[in-house]
Amino acid sequence: MQAGFLDFYGAVLNVRQERADLIANNVANADTPNYKAVDISFDSALASSLGAGEGQDAGAQYRMDGVVGLSGNDVSLDNERIEAVQNGEQMQAAATFLHQSTTALVTALRPNPSGN
Repeated sequence: MQAGFLDFYGAVLNVRQERADLIANNVANADTPNYKAVDISFDSALASSLGAGEGQDAGAQYRMDGVVGLSGNDVSLDNERIEAVQNGEQMQAAATFLHQSTTALVTALRPNPSGN
């Protein structure tokens, strides 16, 4: 079954929000001893959300690129800020596209008052 653009962009926004929550949780735990940063694979999570990702692990996973400090924590606030900005820009782009598309759809569905 193919998802319509409303289902698709709804899923995109949900996955972006889930990723924003994980990034915020990483930032909140930046000083927690032995905390390991987590993230999701956007592609896997979107495929899972749309029902096309059977067999893929779309859940949160530990990041493997972090440098572990003396406290055992591998959260880099600079990297988290970069990820948050990129994720936010992509979320804003998806929301803008969805808004413009639905506005055009509503305009197309309105009856023409002049009867032409």
